[in-house]
Amino acid sequence: MSSNKGEHQTVPLSVLLKRELANEKIERPDIVSGQSNQSKKGEDFTLIKNECQRVLGDGITTYSVFGILDGHNGSAAAIYTKENLLNNVLSAIPPDLNRDEWIAALPRALVAGFVKTDKDFQEKGQLSGTTVTFVIIEGFIVTVASVGDSRCILESADGSLYYLSADHRFEDNEEETGRVTASGGEVGRLNTGGGTQIGPLRCWPGGLCLSRSIGDLDVGEFIVPVPYVKQVKLSSAGGRLIIASDGVWDALSAEAALECSRGLPPDAAAGQIVKEAVQPKGLRDDTTCMVIDILPAEKINPPVSQPKKKGVFKVKAMFRKKGTESTSQVEEYVVPDVVEELVEEGSAKLSERFVTKYPLCNMFKLFTCAVCQVEMKPGEGISIHSGSSTNTRNSRPWDGPFLCISCQEKRQAMEGKTHSRNVRYSSGSE
Repeated sequence: MSSNKGEHQTVPLSVLLKRELANEKIERPDIVSGQSNQSKKGEDFTLIKNECQRVLGDGITTYSVFGILDGHNGSAAAIYTKENLLNNVLSAIPPDLNRDEWIAALPRALVAGFVKTDKDFQEKGQLSGTTVTFVIIEGFIVTVASVGDSRCILESADGSLYYLSADHRFEDNEEETGRVTASGGEVGRLNTGGGTQIGPLRCWPGGLCLSRSIGDLDVGEFIVPVPYVKQVKLSSAGGRLIIASDGVWDALSAEAALECSRGLPPDAAAGQIVKEAVQPKGLRDDTTCMVIDILPAEKINPPVSQPKKKGVFKVKAMFRKKGTESTSQVEEYVVPDVVEELVEEGSAKLSERFVTKYPLCNMFKLFTCAVCQVEMKPGEGISIHSGSSTNTRNSRPWDGPFLCISCQEKRQAMEGKTHSRNVRYSSGSE
């Protein structure tokens, strides 16, 4: 009997030891978030999922997801994306990966998830569209994927400012303008007659001022859902993220947003940023802001309002209550700050975004569509590199990953090689 008891005890003990080892190896930060919104059209939406669980072989790990979706021409695309994007991203990640592999797979999975969400929504025949700024935090690693002109910025613990998203406005992006015109679109300002042109640069038909979005069925398919992705690793000192729709960024610079909210906890900080953005000219657009503090574990001391000092961005100013502590007490929170860039990818071409640069080649199913995850029979799939000019060692047409016929048609349309949207949806639209 004693031996049986011993056997029963060894299994949970070994699992416990593995978990303790993993916890010692990966220190988990505390994530504290807040949001604020002033609505003009009711087309801004937010996504917050704290403590999402993922099962590993020897335990459970967690991650958090945040997003801002700024709809236009109605709210249908933003609502659909809010409800489906995360599942589409997760379905593109192979199962049973360890933590490092899962993080490495995220950039490619985000591309697949964005494209699948756009493809599925367009098949509903609705015309609205949405920008998306989507953030996944796993430990001290932050991964951001974005289309459109909502932005995500990071203030590291030492006060350094990092831009983690890219603006996809024609007005600010000559490269995107060139890509769209090369694919068959026309980019210009609104013509009021007599040669007078007003307003920002827009893509015609449709008049959209963004070169990337989800939805927008009435615009050419060269307005792509392929996101800019940036992945960074913070130091154990943490940092503060601000995610906001263009209602904020049209009124405030990144520096001004950080300055006006410094020393406030996330909820109050988000509210202050929205107030500062709306105050000068009144509420002209949906204005939404999320503030996320990534804090060293077990060192939460919610900050309070404090006098602002330009140029002072220490840990104590951003996260900690400013009081009468001695210098030595305050300095214990100041950790050498290094933000390491792991990934930065912005190409609109799937053949460039799906090149596997990490040791996961054999983990992505050979006969599963890399975008929609549909199972294919041998020989049915079309290589992502077929007809591509991508010059890499893995770009041979017989190499994977592969696309199903439907996703291959979408890829060609996005690159201006075919114009499938009018043919595919004209009969189904009302």
